[in-house]
Amino acid sequence: MNTIKKTAHYFAQKKYCRAAIDNRADLRVFQGKPTLSMAMGIIMIAFSYVIGLPAVLLLATLAIWLKKPLIGIIGGPLIYGISTLLFIIGIKLTGLKHVKALFLWMIRITLEKILGEEAKSIRSLPEEGSEISHTES
Repeated sequence: MNTIKKTAHYFAQKKYCRAAIDNRADLRVFQGKPTLSMAMGIIMIAFSYVIGLPAVLLLATLAIWLKKPLIGIIGGPLIYGISTLLFIIGIKLTGLKHVKALFLWMIRITLEKILGEEAKSIRSLPEEGSEISHTES
């Protein structure tokens, strides 16, 4: 068994991941009409990805090309910090219910892709930490 599959199997036995698989986590919560704050939150999250790493790479390239390292030293962390702040505000605006549903769905899909049919058999295994210890009398 390769390392990725071993790691996926390990996490699939954890309570949170197991719940995602057992409950067949989906994105039904997104079927309702989005509120303005939810739409703004999703836009902010998407924008944070657009300006995050690409902007840092652009600033680093610009710093090298102009031979002004302060552009990369100051600008890189600054733009990445702004990106992170936008991401956090976006999650807050989107709503915890939607973020939880998205994370559970992503975990279920990822584990099912890596483990395949094994993901379904995880249900029959005892939960991690709930093993019954047998002591001899």
